[in-house]
Amino acid sequence: MQKIFNTLIDSYIDNSVGITEGFLTKRLAAHLKENLALLYQNRKMQNAGTGNEALAVQNKAVRSDQIYWLDPSHNDPYEDEFFALIDDFVKHLNSTCYTSITSYEFHYALYEEGSFYKKHIDQFRNNDSRQFSMIMYLNESWQTGDGGELCIHHDTFEQKITPLNGKSVFFKSSELLHEVALTNKPRMSITGWLKSDL
Repeated sequence: MQKIFNTLIDSYIDNSVGITEGFLTKRLAAHLKENLALLYQNRKMQNAGTGNEALAVQNKAVRSDQIYWLDPSHNDPYEDEFFALIDDFVKHLNSTCYTSITSYEFHYALYEEGSFYKKHIDQFRNNDSRQFSMIMYLNESWQTGDGGELCIHHDTFEQKITPLNGKSVFFKSSELLHEVALTNKPRMSITGWLKSDL
């Protein structure tokens, strides 16, 4: 996995946005996708809001995805495997880049057809613990015209990233304005943040 970790980190250093394939194995991605689909089927996904817990606001004109937080208390073998992978990545990131990451949080995210998330920064105004944003896509056979691109607004250009299964994205939470374009079919991912509570 070190090669994949290094690809993600090196592409971030080169372009402010790290991208790699294979961060999640196909097997793990498939199981996490099954988890997400079952949560959606059982109506356990919740409408996402903006802001942190103290100041959370739900506004479907800004953000219309649904989420469900991953948690070790679920005792789900695939979530546990995911957490072990993130632990390994954080250890590698801290040892090679001295980032001082101390914790993380991740959720399943589902954008139904017609959903979107307008331009935003991932770091809260009243809490700077989120250091890096990570997204791992779970969408097979995504085609041009399906929409749902991650649009990252750099100073001089816009970068569009297709949410194709197996692709992982990594960037600084406080720096890059980004949005999720209108999706024309259900779009699934694991999304979260590496945090420093120091």
